[in-house]
Amino acid sequence: MFSFLFLLAACESTPAPDGAAPARTRTLTLAAYTTPREAYGKAILPAFAKHWKDTKGEEVKFEESYQGSGAQARAVKEGFEADVVALSLDPDVKVIEDAGLITHDWRAGAQGGIVTRSVAAITVRAGNPKGIADWTDLARPDIDVLTPNVRTSGGAMWNVLAIWGAGVRGHAGVAAADEVGAVALLRGVLARVSVMDKGARESIVNFEKGVGDAAITYENEVLVAKKEGQAMDYVVPPSTILIENPVAVVDTYAKKHGNEDIAAAFVDFLYTPESQRAFAEYGLRPVDLAALPAGLPQPADLFTIRDLGGWDTVKSKVFDKGGVYDQAAPGAK
Repeated sequence: MFSFLFLLAACESTPAPDGAAPARTRTLTLAAYTTPREAYGKAILPAFAKHWKDTKGEEVKFEESYQGSGAQARAVKEGFEADVVALSLDPDVKVIEDAGLITHDWRAGAQGGIVTRSVAAITVRAGNPKGIADWTDLARPDIDVLTPNVRTSGGAMWNVLAIWGAGVRGHAGVAAADEVGAVALLRGVLARVSVMDKGARESIVNFEKGVGDAAITYENEVLVAKKEGQAMDYVVPPSTILIENPVAVVDTYAKKHGNEDIAAAFVDFLYTPESQRAFAEYGLRPVDLAALPAGLPQPADLFTIRDLGGWDTVKSKVFDKGGVYDQAAPGAK
């Protein structure tokens, strides 16, 4: 049996004037990775509910599930009937697609199915007392590091790719194209990891509780925590990866629930200026550059997954059995 964290944001049906029948209530199920929980729950879902009521005259009740992206993808594949998935990375959506549950071209839009961005960053204690400036600092013997588990968290995969990618691109103390040196860099950082949680949010919660000296995470996790009064800072290394987060209608389930129209409309709504500003308010980098906040750190070498050969290449080379991650994992030679 699956175990999910559900947050219900319900808009109850209200009687229509003059004794007319109450408005129809629709239920839309969203399966998301942990990081954008506040952006959806506090801003975007209520805004869409109002939009749908104003334009269609129907109430909307949301069922929300948040967990590590990889675990979420497997849950949907194995029978959790989400109408829409908002995950950390393309391969997690592909898991659902390969299971035959997404049958349309979800990448066909102007943004290629990507709805938000972020950068891989290092969360540090307020004032950065350890003087952390780059990935190399995380391999120091005086640093305890937090990062999620790559087998359950898409965020963890982004973290690994940020470090390894910086190395193979000739940064973080590694000569350009020195893949052995890049693996050694990653090995040094992973050797300092004291806790591997299931998802990015859990890592930040542990960090907030005082565990560790640094946490590798999305930039927006730190911005959300600071917004809520947590005393922490973050460092964006000179070379890091641009995180790109996809969204898709799970059309097999949406059709089963009679939700194809509302699910598609919800995904379209995520690209509106209102939603893109909401994502930015909660620390994510919107794909609508007009909504991008000023003053965010701009690393000298901000690379993408395409710069590393694309997801198919990276998954095979880095995350398959015997790949870069296994070579760099604690205990590996």
